[in-house]
Amino acid sequence: MLQTIIKQNSYQDSVVLMLLTSKINQMPEVSRVSIMMGTPANKDIFIASGFETDELAEASANDMVIMLEMTDEDKTDAILTQIDEMIATQSDDSSQKEEKITSWKSALKQAPDAKVAVFSIPGSYVALEVEKALDYGLNAFVFSDNVPIEDEIRLKQKAHEKGLIVMGPDCGTGIIHSLPLAFTNNIRAGKVGIVGASGTGIQEVSTLIHRYGGGVTNAIGTGGRDLSSDVGAISMIDAILALNEDENTEVITVISKPPAKEIEEKVMSLLRNIKKPIVTIFLGVEPEYHEEDLYHAFTLDEAAQLSAKLVQQEAALYQPAEALPIGISLNQKQTGIRGYYAGGTLAYEAAFLIEKAFGIKGEHPDGYVLKTDEHEVIDLGDDQYTQGKPHPMIDPENRMNQLRGVVEDETAAVVMFDIVLGYGAHKNMAQEFANVLPEIQQALSAQEREVAFIATIVGTELDIQNYQQQKQILEACGVTVCQNNVQMIQTALAVVEKSLEFATKEIIPRKASDQAVEKASPSLVKLLAEKPEIINVGLRSFTESVTENNGKVVQFDWQPSAGGNVYLQKVLHFLDTVQLNDVK
Repeated sequence: MLQTIIKQNSYQDSVVLMLLTSKINQMPEVSRVSIMMGTPANKDIFIASGFETDELAEASANDMVIMLEMTDEDKTDAILTQIDEMIATQSDDSSQKEEKITSWKSALKQAPDAKVAVFSIPGSYVALEVEKALDYGLNAFVFSDNVPIEDEIRLKQKAHEKGLIVMGPDCGTGIIHSLPLAFTNNIRAGKVGIVGASGTGIQEVSTLIHRYGGGVTNAIGTGGRDLSSDVGAISMIDAILALNEDENTEVITVISKPPAKEIEEKVMSLLRNIKKPIVTIFLGVEPEYHEEDLYHAFTLDEAAQLSAKLVQQEAALYQPAEALPIGISLNQKQTGIRGYYAGGTLAYEAAFLIEKAFGIKGEHPDGYVLKTDEHEVIDLGDDQYTQGKPHPMIDPENRMNQLRGVVEDETAAVVMFDIVLGYGAHKNMAQEFANVLPEIQQALSAQEREVAFIATIVGTELDIQNYQQQKQILEACGVTVCQNNVQMIQTALAVVEKSLEFATKEIIPRKASDQAVEKASPSLVKLLAEKPEIINVGLRSFTESVTENNGKVVQFDWQPSAGGNVYLQKVLHFLDTVQLNDVK
């Protein structure tokens, strides 16, 4: 029988509850479970997942809802006790005895010199909190997603007018003066400054720069919609101007999926008048040339390699790694490539490179980055796969299910997957694959069939998971580990007797541009020049990357006010603003 347990006024972070759901769901006495806050959006997810009960309607946004169906109902109390204990463990940082901070007033009192607020709270509430941060003179790093685009535009315009910046929403990665934020790798400090509208794109490029012997001083994420016609590249342009004046940045690298045409022209007109060497990549667009000190990359690996070479004053010639040899026998049915990705940008890159190699234009139905009669590439971090579930960088369940499906997939010849290391990511994702792959290979062997399993690891030896250790675990269970996503795709193509050719581009004079290079905001230039103090609003695990890199951070244990009613919250904020202005 499905039970509904409502814990009133017991707010918990959504990521914590997703991970908790995953752990409880693995217990043999639990048939199914879902644990979320009682927000309207979460209620819709409950209902869509088959967890509709009369009691659900009574839950508020501040109430934690446990939907529980047991195989043995006599053990219900024991499971509920375990849930309470797990939440207490997540919430209680016994190594820190600081006063619990639940208001902006207290947070600013504890961190009067803070420069950045990091947000990982539900998207329906985050716009108002970002606005408060901007009013207090803080830059905003917005990990939260599902923010209406009109709110993004308004907040970014407000930040620009104040000389601040909004990174995001849906910004998963950032480095400010070598201080990693959110889902970020441990990167050597260096002379490359990155600005990108892609989280895993920044991670891939920055980790490869590190492994090519270079380093990164700043990596500014803008969120994926920044280069849309609606937003107009507000954050990207402000970040480029700041990197241009940053004394520690010698090379600027710009990363994005293809932007709106007029926005691309606007950004390129600015870049053509900046004196520092620049590398650009608009994923999916194959450039035919470079310009003098303005290099146009086709792949993430090329962008990283060129960036590192420019700092090291080497000739900026791209040398892609060759496909690795894989000795397996395929039958006539096995012609298909499968890509099961945690990194959305890497999945996107795989899709257009496969299309290029086969000379095809695949379809992109819901749930697929690429789908043809033979091949499929899936971004398992897409909203379709993460509703009520943790991201695949954290939780292996969805990808393990995809791998098991290969046993019934007679056309699969090769399976590609990525492992993304760094702060916030799974502590040992390679081992999760190693736990499952032997049973899959045994089942394939019973069918007298072989499938090539190929991986790429986004990370460095400085990451808490350690790149080399993750590589060794995968290789020990028969996985071919490639240097980067491009080599993985080349290797997969070689298995099915295909290949990619990367043309050498000529260098032409920089195209003329009459767009002036404006002065950057002094506060943004200062932000990039020193390690900032952080106010972390939401997920406690985001403090880890800051403290481990000798940064200062204050944890703001945010909870929705006014019973979660966004309209009432806005009224209260308006009244607070009026009172503040009256005092001034």
